[in-house]
Amino acid sequence: MNPWIHLDTAQIPGGGELKLMQRGQDYSIMSGNIELMNSRLYGSEVALFKLAWAKAAQRRAPRILIGGLGMGFTLRAALADLPKDGRIVVAELVPEVIAWAGSHLAPLYGDSLSDPRARIVQGDVADRLAEAKPPYDLILMDVDNGPDGLNRDANDSLYSLHGLTNLKRATKPGGVVAIWSAAHDDKFARRFAHAGFTVTEHKVGASPSGKGPKHVIWVGVVR
Repeated sequence: MNPWIHLDTAQIPGGGELKLMQRGQDYSIMSGNIELMNSRLYGSEVALFKLAWAKAAQRRAPRILIGGLGMGFTLRAALADLPKDGRIVVAELVPEVIAWAGSHLAPLYGDSLSDPRARIVQGDVADRLAEAKPPYDLILMDVDNGPDGLNRDANDSLYSLHGLTNLKRATKPGGVVAIWSAAHDDKFARRFAHAGFTVTEHKVGASPSGKGPKHVIWVGVVR
């Protein structure tokens, strides 16, 4: 088996680092010894969009905010279904992750980076939430490892009651917020509902086939 090759390292604002690795046609993003993303295991990233879109597909000229670029699988899934008058903003904190999208990871992105419906913004998704005027129809959050973050303490505030209240404020009435997580979290699910959302929880496979390790996606509709 071919060894993993270390392609690049990115410093996370506020501390920590990410490593981009490649083995053959496969890519991996690591935080220390923990694999955060793998280009073969993108089923839950696609489901993050699909599950939210199922509750909002009838909206006209939908505006979508994606928190976290990752390897671009959520963005590609959204562009595949988004109408011509739809718009997407992707907020990515780490500038190197954006650079990788146009270089090392370009084969994964296809033509999504040149799609006029999408715009990638380098910065904290919290800033996009604070500036959400008008509010979004859908907000898709794939930041850190979910509510139990690994990389950046500041991310925890996104999933606090205050952070969830900000998410609601940035979403239109009846709009949808979907949140990706590596694992189930009863306390977070209750907090999400308490913030003013009707919440459903979905366990989805990491593999595109639906098999393999399970991740959790919470879908909240603004009440």
